[in-house]
Amino acid sequence: MALITKKIKGCEDVLPKQSYRWQFVENIMREEASKFGFKELRTPVFEHTALFARGVGATTDVVQKEMYTFDTKGGESVTLRPEGTAGAARAVLEHALTNEGLPIKAYYLTSCYRYEKPQAGRLREFHQFGIEEYGTSSPAADAEVISLADSIFKRLQIKNLHLEINSIGCPECRAKYNSAVREYFGQFKDELCGNCKNRLEKNPMRLIDCKVPSCAEIAKDAPSILDYLCEECESHFEQVKAYLKVAGIDFKVNPKIVRGLDYYTKTVFEFVSDAIGSQGTVCGGGRYDGLIEELGGQHLPSLGYAMGLERLLMVMENQGIEIPEPEPCAVYVAGLGDRAQTKAFELVNSVRLSGLSAETDVVGRGLRAQMKYADKIGAKFSVVIGDNELDENKAELKNMTTGEKTALPLDGSFAEKFASLYLSEKFGNME
Repeated sequence: MALITKKIKGCEDVLPKQSYRWQFVENIMREEASKFGFKELRTPVFEHTALFARGVGATTDVVQKEMYTFDTKGGESVTLRPEGTAGAARAVLEHALTNEGLPIKAYYLTSCYRYEKPQAGRLREFHQFGIEEYGTSSPAADAEVISLADSIFKRLQIKNLHLEINSIGCPECRAKYNSAVREYFGQFKDELCGNCKNRLEKNPMRLIDCKVPSCAEIAKDAPSILDYLCEECESHFEQVKAYLKVAGIDFKVNPKIVRGLDYYTKTVFEFVSDAIGSQGTVCGGGRYDGLIEELGGQHLPSLGYAMGLERLLMVMENQGIEIPEPEPCAVYVAGLGDRAQTKAFELVNSVRLSGLSAETDVVGRGLRAQMKYADKIGAKFSVVIGDNELDENKAELKNMTTGEKTALPLDGSFAEKFASLYLSEKFGNME
């Protein structure tokens, strides 16, 4: 019988044998975020379309080409979130989080959706870890969020990541810079790709990081934003660099970094890997001091970043970084017959309540099949219960690796005695 459907193009399943890898990375992200004072924020998977049009920017590729937008039965236009920041900013405003004190520090682990051509490191459903910090204009905050990303990469033992930073200034700086960019690229209008011809009037800064080879060649001699920074923006950028040096974080200034979303101001940065080909950016972010105002709030300087989990896992795999596999089943209890199987179920339940993993048959297998299954799931110990064991109220606990056997009572002390034996052997082997 044929399947009625398969997964949608550009989406991936995370299977049970793979999920521990994601959980390992996510747990480290949560732990590091907590050290820096960030707490989790969860927002809806879809929002009113207007939020992204205003927050992300109507002229961006995300809004113009990549969003999953649809009308509800009530006639509202809603969109699956293409990124995490706009929804986080909306939550800050809607729930007046500024009343709880500044800065507001939040992180998220979330799925995002963009309609683009699937390729390695770029999916239509993808997952991000993101940091949001609201209510501070200090360059120390810029260095702090970058330090948090760096600490995560160090915990994951990722090598050969390059931090590249830039400043794209404030709206006043960019107005002058955009004029210079239009004038420069205007000389080559006929040679630009279709997207860049459109950007020339609507979003000229985006011409700087176009990946089309002909446009990239033209951009080599384009004006640098760093030559157009006002005194305040230049001072802010110099202080960010000073804080990064104090933190011992290496970086390279790259004037070509502009990021793809309209809300960015001043500091922008990317952590780039050469281990996954053209989609090498595993973390990108910066400052977005005007976003909250754009969404209807009072001025609230803000900053943050997002890192893609799929790309991060690709980097780790390509670098041969081993992720610890989860603890296997501590004990498998096999029962022969209905009475023994009931006892097996009771013992397994008591072991689980003691904090260890345990399994028994729930399929109706014979003994041979049960033991084959116990071996397949990597059970450390096994117990076989039949009529004799029930009559004697004891059974032999078998070490599945060494074959060594130990008698254990089948009464209320089973779980406690098994746990003591299991933990002493586990930590004894570690020594």
